[in-house]
Amino acid sequence: MSGRLAGKVALVTGAGTGIGRLAALMMAAEGAAIAIAGRRKEPLDAVVKELEKTGVRAAARACDVSKQAEARALGAWAEETFGRVDILVNNAGHSSKVRAVRWVGDEDWNSVINVNLNGVYALTQAVIPGMLKRGEGNIITVSSVAGIRPGLLGGSPYGAAKAGVRNFMGSVLGEFRQQGIRATTILPGEVDTPILDRRPLPPDAKARSTMMMAEDVAAAILLCATLPPRAVVEEIVMTATHQRDVSQDLEVARRLGEPGYTPPR
Repeated sequence: MSGRLAGKVALVTGAGTGIGRLAALMMAAEGAAIAIAGRRKEPLDAVVKELEKTGVRAAARACDVSKQAEARALGAWAEETFGRVDILVNNAGHSSKVRAVRWVGDEDWNSVINVNLNGVYALTQAVIPGMLKRGEGNIITVSSVAGIRPGLLGGSPYGAAKAGVRNFMGSVLGEFRQQGIRATTILPGEVDTPILDRRPLPPDAKARSTMMMAEDVAAAILLCATLPPRAVVEEIVMTATHQRDVSQDLEVARRLGEPGYTPPR
């Protein structure tokens, strides 16, 4: 199959829906073979069928990347199944319902850190040896604008994790760029994806209409994936053109988890 990514293999996490699904489809349209992963097998199987219609080879594996052993096993599976991983897209992520520093609990904190930071570390570490052997590789990680503009909208654990993964990608690039490995961090603002349902105050249709769409971030991933090896985009910050009033969102996030507090419906 022809295309700018013909002969390449991409591994995309969080690919059952949203940004990951669209990024996988866009890279398949450019000729890449696609390995996808997510926690739920059913939506992954549906995406594989979509990918195969483009004429590329595709396969899926159910995986919880918050568990480092599973993340490493995912990298090994992709290399065994496809023979290589040229492009890794670290897209899986979630935030906690309770977001305020005062009220967030250990379980939520650890879950968010494990998915958004520790899983990225483990999976990235798993695919780097093959990339080094070939002298080329591309690692693209979806962070968040919360990583550089922390606050209640994203939440304290999410902001900390996304800042950490941004720093980690900088370390990867600094350590391996001379060996041909590129690393990019994409930091989107609000995107209308299923993760919004976990907000302390889930946005309504009017609020969602102001946001970026999943395809906007997927297009940024495709840009980074299709650049020639001589060029790397180190970081992309993306936000909606029109900014909405988030004062009510922040007030609910400030109090959710407080004993006796009931959020508005």
